[in-house]
Amino acid sequence: MAAKTACVILAAGQGKRMRSGKVKVLHPVCGEPMVAYPVSLAISKGYAPVVVVVGSQSEAVRDYLKDRFGDKVRFVKQEPPLGTGHAVMQARSALKGHKGKVAILYGDVPLLGRSDLAALEKAGRKAPVSFLTCRMENPAGYGRVLRDEDGRVESIVEHRDASKAERRIDEINTGIYLVDGPFLFSALAKLGRSNAQGEFYLTDVVARARQQGLDVLGIEVDRQSVLGVNDRLELAQVGRIMNRRLVDALMRGGVSVLDPDHTYLGPFVRVGSDSELGPGCMLRGDVRIGKGCVVGPGVMLKDCTIGKGSHVLAYSIIESSIVGKQCQVGPFARLRPGTRLGNQVKVGNFVETKKTTLGDGSKASHLSYLGDAEVGKDVNVGAGTITCNYDGFSKFTTHIGDGAFIGSDSQLVAPVSVGKNAYVGAGTTVTMDVPDGSLAISRAKQRHILGYATRMNKVAKKFSAKKKT
Repeated sequence: MAAKTACVILAAGQGKRMRSGKVKVLHPVCGEPMVAYPVSLAISKGYAPVVVVVGSQSEAVRDYLKDRFGDKVRFVKQEPPLGTGHAVMQARSALKGHKGKVAILYGDVPLLGRSDLAALEKAGRKAPVSFLTCRMENPAGYGRVLRDEDGRVESIVEHRDASKAERRIDEINTGIYLVDGPFLFSALAKLGRSNAQGEFYLTDVVARARQQGLDVLGIEVDRQSVLGVNDRLELAQVGRIMNRRLVDALMRGGVSVLDPDHTYLGPFVRVGSDSELGPGCMLRGDVRIGKGCVVGPGVMLKDCTIGKGSHVLAYSIIESSIVGKQCQVGPFARLRPGTRLGNQVKVGNFVETKKTTLGDGSKASHLSYLGDAEVGKDVNVGAGTITCNYDGFSKFTTHIGDGAFIGSDSQLVAPVSVGKNAYVGAGTTVTMDVPDGSLAISRAKQRHILGYATRMNKVAKKFSAKKKT
């Protein structure tokens, strides 16, 4: 049985051209740090182990990747940075005893796809060293691929070390390799630094393989797949391409996207068939949307689940929440983290929830705040209802039983419970538990002051006349 392919992902660069206090590979592409893309790709291909070489701000990179991918990723540190060859050398300890192939990818090349790696793997079955190339109209700054008259790869020369004739070559090295593991680390151990930058060049592995009479294959791929990110202009360019790829994939999977150019997705978004996404919506993080859902214009979803047949209407925001089947949310609703809606629940316009559960069939149709609340089934929450969950020091929970009716403009001062099938009269401030089936009401008694309005109107007319004179 052939040994697994390991993967080394180089993510140690600071990225000075980003002009940022944040390390380059943590800058987002479609809402996710760009380093997530090659790591996710390597894991999806079954490469193991996956070793990420970190450098500047290594703890921030580690923390993100551990949180996203868990123990599927290992880490080594390159310090100081002495070139790409030196970076791969640092992975030797993490790959001790590995006898298979080693794929070398980059943390700032997020558009690389499965088909590109498939082409590399096909070449890798024929040669101990293979790498991806592409053509560029202006290849300045990139290493050139030198081939003999029969088209066989001889070596790679970096731009600073290339002659004038070599600089006219338009085929460049992308830096993405597949190399036999034992040969790779044997060759790396013999690298020198006698070049214009005084670094250990990974490209010298190619020349060393040819010196030993080994085959080296350079496989040309589309330039777009191997675009790297060096500054914020390139970050935006890559983001546009990635977003369109994600949108197109949804449409091919049976999702209607009404305005593909103004719909914004993340790589971990999943949408069921026959669902519809409106213009300007933004879906980020781990979003799961069931079949037959409607996501209206301007909706923002992050790390949430939307059940089958539910509608999220215009300009609503849902984060770290779960929405059941056949629910209606919005327009202009906000579901903050910890919200859980059962099935056929309605959370209407200008309703905000936080760490709140609403049971099947319950409704909060408009202008309410429900925080730290446990609401049962078939509850009606009237307009302007507030759960007063914070006393300035701690948060407290409000419990509302099945079938309860909460009148408009009510305040429920937690900790407090409203029993099953109980009523809370409009304008009531509830400070004590309400028994099942009872009515809670705390309004002041209404009284009438006869003639008051008539007298006030006379005063107003005199004041107006005096002001005119």
